[in-house]
Amino acid sequence: MIPAGGLGTRFLPFSRSVPKELLPLVDTPVLDAVVSECAASGIERVVLVVAPGKESLASYFRPSPRVEARLRDEGRTSELEALKRPERLAKIDVVVQVEPKGNGHAVLMAREVVGDEPFAMLWGDDIVVGEPPGLRQLLDLRERLGGSTAGAARVDRGQSGRYGMFAGRAERGAFRVTGMVEKPAPSDAPSDLAAVHGYVLEPSIFGVLAAQAPGRAGEIWLVDAVNTLAGREPVWALELAGERYDAGDRAGYVAAFVDHALARADLGPGLRDHLRARGWRPPAS
Repeated sequence: MIPAGGLGTRFLPFSRSVPKELLPLVDTPVLDAVVSECAASGIERVVLVVAPGKESLASYFRPSPRVEARLRDEGRTSELEALKRPERLAKIDVVVQVEPKGNGHAVLMAREVVGDEPFAMLWGDDIVVGEPPGLRQLLDLRERLGGSTAGAARVDRGQSGRYGMFAGRAERGAFRVTGMVEKPAPSDAPSDLAAVHGYVLEPSIFGVLAAQAPGRAGEIWLVDAVNTLAGREPVWALELAGERYDAGDRAGYVAAFVDHALARADLGPGLRDHLRARGWRPPAS
């Protein structure tokens, strides 16, 4: 499941009328990159939890008969394939979170659709590029150790106020989580290991969320529920291999856009020439 109910205020004025999840990486939305990671990791069904008015996010993954007919008539095979690709990624369900009661509440909204089974939860603006995909790394860790798993990255403690930070210890090739602290001051951070990208969660998280009292700003926070869960059953954090982009941040989004373009055979050479003309020099290999 992917929480996608945010207002995207950091991307105003663009997000006045277009959800931030549809910000393009050249010609592919950020949300496509996240759902593509799910598909590449073996996930066949994705639940989008959206705010009222953002139901259109699902339209990106649905057939477009008029455009398809036009491309077929004109024999534009490559463009037709690009049009059809999102439809094949996964079965997309949509749940509307009527009130903005926090990201933990957004996860709880998916309970009926997900059912009593483990599930992956990825943030809709956090991208990890690598092989295997970030989600596949979390799924493999769960298969090896059992319990819930969480994506993690090492951060400077001065940046801890931007993240949920893990407490715990190294164990069995991973990090056994004993607790979490949401956006602590640097002096209060229990480690330099930050929660990023998403989780693979046991269904018991739903019971924790349902019983959880509202926290900061009167909202239900997933980090609080994971903190409780870690005191009851195994939760593991894994430093994800690959290049990570926080596409919910303007600088992170721009970096993702540029690197995505540089990696493309049709755009990379021309963009490198342009950047060199502006004085950029590629890093030594």
